[in-house]
Amino acid sequence: MENNTIHFGELLLDITLMPLIAFIVGLLLVLMMRRVRAKIERRVGPPFLQPLYDIIKLYAKKTQISHGYMHDIAIMMLLGGYIASEIFLPVPGMDGLAHQGDLIVLIYLLMVPMLGMALGVGQCANPNGSIGISRALSSMLAYDVPFIIVVAGAAISYGSTNLVQIIEIQQQNGTWGLFSMPLLAIAGIMSMYAMLGKEPFEIYVAPAEIATGPMVEMGGKYMGALFVMQCFQLYTVGVLYTTLFLGGGENWLTFLPKVFAVVLLAVSITNVFGRYRTDDVIRWIWKWPTGIALLGLAVVMLGN
Repeated sequence: MENNTIHFGELLLDITLMPLIAFIVGLLLVLMMRRVRAKIERRVGPPFLQPLYDIIKLYAKKTQISHGYMHDIAIMMLLGGYIASEIFLPVPGMDGLAHQGDLIVLIYLLMVPMLGMALGVGQCANPNGSIGISRALSSMLAYDVPFIIVVAGAAISYGSTNLVQIIEIQQQNGTWGLFSMPLLAIAGIMSMYAMLGKEPFEIYVAPAEIATGPMVEMGGKYMGALFVMQCFQLYTVGVLYTTLFLGGGENWLTFLPKVFAVVLLAVSITNVFGRYRTDDVIRWIWKWPTGIALLGLAVVMLGN
């Protein structure tokens, strides 16, 4: 009975700390993203606490417009999907619910935020928002195909969909998935980068064309929630790729540099490419990441 109590207490602590750590690291990733872009554009960049100031400022504003209960529920889905995802992503010293859930559960949870945004924007009846969310769902349909193939290939290669076991296998063998299945790793970074919705995949925001799309009717606490979601989004992509292909981390000193390196690579690409058209995005993702993922899956299956 005492052991069960201790185990429950540790699990409760993990569930509390893991989203909090994700948010803090996500703020640092947002700061890095802004400063890298500033350096490329020969600007100074924001101060250290600017991402946090932006969120506090937005939540402090009064929201004058309400689009109904579904709009509020959508914001809960936006944040809830990513917060739930964090407790299934093992990090050094904390496994959360990673033993109870696996990659399949995580795939479903990562679809929730985009669907929540679709429900919320649908309540606004703004044409720019409707165009943006239709593009977002098209983009999700595009990048989910190579992403699922990559997940399937990784599961076959490791013989498990349990993220904790996947990390242990890489650390015990002394070989990262990046080197044991390089084609899947390349397709994985491409599809996960498309998840971020940054250039050249920024089709549903497109500020110069559809006035930021889904965000056009968001203000105050709603916009603040989207800022928080961005923090979780960057963290989730970095940690998931690190878990699947970079061996996780035995401690935070070896884990965080990998996460920041993954996001830095994506941010660097963002600043040298323009935005694609919607049909170009779908065509490109289904041609290159999907093709490379299928080839990598074939190599893994033949190797096993």
